[in-house]
Amino acid sequence: MTGPVPATLPEPPAPELAGMPDVIDQVALARLYGEPLFAMPTDLYIPPDALEIFLEAFEGPLDLLLYLIRKQNFNILDIPMAGVTRQYLVYVDQIRNRNLELAAEYLLMAAMLIEIKSRMLLPPRKSAEGQEPEDPRAELVRRLLEYEQMKAAAFRLNELPQLGRDVLRAQVYIEQSLQPRFADVNVVDLQEAWRDIVKRARLVQHHKITREELSVREHMSIVLRHLQGRKFVEFEQLFDIARGVPVLIVTFIALLELAKEALIDVTQAEAFAPIYVRLAYQPS
Repeated sequence: MTGPVPATLPEPPAPELAGMPDVIDQVALARLYGEPLFAMPTDLYIPPDALEIFLEAFEGPLDLLLYLIRKQNFNILDIPMAGVTRQYLVYVDQIRNRNLELAAEYLLMAAMLIEIKSRMLLPPRKSAEGQEPEDPRAELVRRLLEYEQMKAAAFRLNELPQLGRDVLRAQVYIEQSLQPRFADVNVVDLQEAWRDIVKRARLVQHHKITREELSVREHMSIVLRHLQGRKFVEFEQLFDIARGVPVLIVTFIALLELAKEALIDVTQAEAFAPIYVRLAYQPS
């Protein structure tokens, strides 16, 4: 026979969970450096002006006045001054308790509204010419209409795409060499320059018939010596017109060979501008 069976068996000890707070029946207000915070610190100081909520934001006295008129569907040409002034003063009293400097210009508008209402209570006085007196609200209505037009125009302008807000300017950065790059010479410009030199050479005629052996390599050396020590030389200055067309032809072929071997640079600033020649390598 076995002994009596206990009604409930003892539960095994639960394993300790790492990182669990001692207080488990409360909701953490926040976490500070990863640790749960269940109560506000006693030494925490919050300035009274640290948090303010404005349900309606106005850009000035006229903006507030126009808001009160449009919200209640008042006719802007026939403003009920008593009701509008009363609502205006309620708002001014609220912002005066928070920021007196901000309320200064609103107080000025409130004084103007009270002054207009007092003028409306007085019996109208006709002018010396017998004309009817102007409505005391006329100047205020004019300012309100102008402000509403400016506000609508500002809203339409704000709807337009703006650089930096709606669109961004594409920017491409290209690394350029420190060496200056000169514009390439067009073949047509080179041909025109050559025709001009040949035309001027034909003006000098020689009747002496001689046979002269011309060397392209020799004239290449002559051109290089002519360019030595000079930054730029005009294309026409490299030709000796007095020596005749054969020498001009050989000199031109020598220039083409030098350009082909990348020993000289042929350039011009823009189309139809003078052509200049220089050594491709300029010693420092």
